[in-house]
Amino acid sequence: MFITRNRAYARAGLLGNPSDGYHGKTISISVRNFWAEVVLYEWDAVEIVLAEGDRAKFASVSDLAKDVRLHGYYGGIRLIKATIKRFVEYCQDRKLDLHDTKFSVRYQTNIPRQVGMAGSSALIVATLRCLMTFYDVQIPIEAQPTFVLRVEQEELGITAGLQDRVIQVYEGLVYMDFDKRRERSVGGLPCYHYERLDPALLPNVYLAYHDALSEPTEVFHNNIRERFARGEAAVVSAMQHFAGIAEQGRDAILSRDAARLAALIDENFNTRRSIYSLPPWQIGQIETARRCGASAKFAGSGGAIVGTYADEAMFDNIRANLGLAGSRTIRPTIT
Repeated sequence: MFITRNRAYARAGLLGNPSDGYHGKTISISVRNFWAEVVLYEWDAVEIVLAEGDRAKFASVSDLAKDVRLHGYYGGIRLIKATIKRFVEYCQDRKLDLHDTKFSVRYQTNIPRQVGMAGSSALIVATLRCLMTFYDVQIPIEAQPTFVLRVEQEELGITAGLQDRVIQVYEGLVYMDFDKRRERSVGGLPCYHYERLDPALLPNVYLAYHDALSEPTEVFHNNIRERFARGEAAVVSAMQHFAGIAEQGRDAILSRDAARLAALIDENFNTRRSIYSLPPWQIGQIETARRCGASAKFAGSGGAIVGTYADEAMFDNIRANLGLAGSRTIRPTIT
């Protein structure tokens, strides 16, 4: 019996724009400590097996309300269904014949939800990898992030950008330039400039998250896109500055300038704070880490922070002080 198993990993935004919907630049890392895993195997019907995230039974109405606040209204079923549908249409549009063998899909994930680690797109990436293996169809790697983004945007109405999908497809440490002049078509799908960097060039990196106080991405991004579209000077200037920070960060990484990279990480958050309305507890995470001597910024949409630290004593101090507020601190495994 044929069986394929694939994982896609969580991610953290190290530098750059809060989203790539502004044609900016970003640097992201894989966080292999957390993953979404999909297993696909031959079966007598096309079946998607319910997982823990698809729970529909609750101890009380309060339990239900709490679950929705933290995890949203849906589990992974809709993500897998949408990925399969889009994959079939991709193949039909390109006259690629798919065999008639049926399959069952099971999935599991340990990515903390709604803390900005891209759990939804990880599940789509893992499903796509299984489908490509099962049907022996290869979508060019440059085009895969756009495929994943369109599953979310066009099939499910999820507000998202390419950044998360790029790092989850490419993995490791990636610099991305979404300048319109960089746009090109690969396999009939648009893509931009994606550059792998060597994670060994990075200084010590920590990641901290507080999943009990998480919030959906759309809450975090509030009305920034609308303000940007209106041409609000402060927002437009900030987005340009974010892109410049990422570009400088690439140079700092390549030259192993840890002090410069740390300063850019702090500047990245300070710029974000100047245009966003941020919850006090999230600002508190940043300030706590900085008091320990570390650099700090949001890893994504809120609930997780990322930064650099000098040595083990500093890491232990960060972990202890953030732990007092309920946050968990880890060393992300990037490769």
